[in-house]
Amino acid sequence: MTSRRWRAAGVAVVTVAAGLGIRSQTGGAFSKYAGDALYTVLVCAVVVLLAPRLRPAVAAGAALGFSWAVELWQIAGIPTALHPLFGATFNAPDLFWYVVGAVLGWCLTLGGWRDGRVRPAEPGGAGRGDPLAPLPPRPAPPSRIR
Repeated sequence: MTSRRWRAAGVAVVTVAAGLGIRSQTGGAFSKYAGDALYTVLVCAVVVLLAPRLRPAVAAGAALGFSWAVELWQIAGIPTALHPLFGATFNAPDLFWYVVGAVLGWCLTLGGWRDGRVRPAEPGGAGRGDPLAPLPPRPAPPSRIR
């Protein structure tokens, strides 16, 4: 597993633990909206586990899109068997808390994205270049066959 996948797996485990802890120790609106945000963080971690080369912003955007789609699906009516996983009733404030979760997921997955590599400077420019430009391919590791 790559370092991004390990990081995403750790984020997923901590997110589930945080959700269970918040649910068992608090209640009311705080518990509900924290759960909404953590749901999107977990989806973001799963996206990174499945596609570790995605940029953090793309992974967070995919998680946000999925969370919003599920919330909007609740308007149409989610089958009863899926209520424990996806919920049952539409609640507009949830859409905001999914954004909070996507931003948090983006922050948590950002550290593993660059793997400490520095982008080359652009021609005619100085410094590190465009921080959002794709990284150049890594050189092949040296052969260990003698």
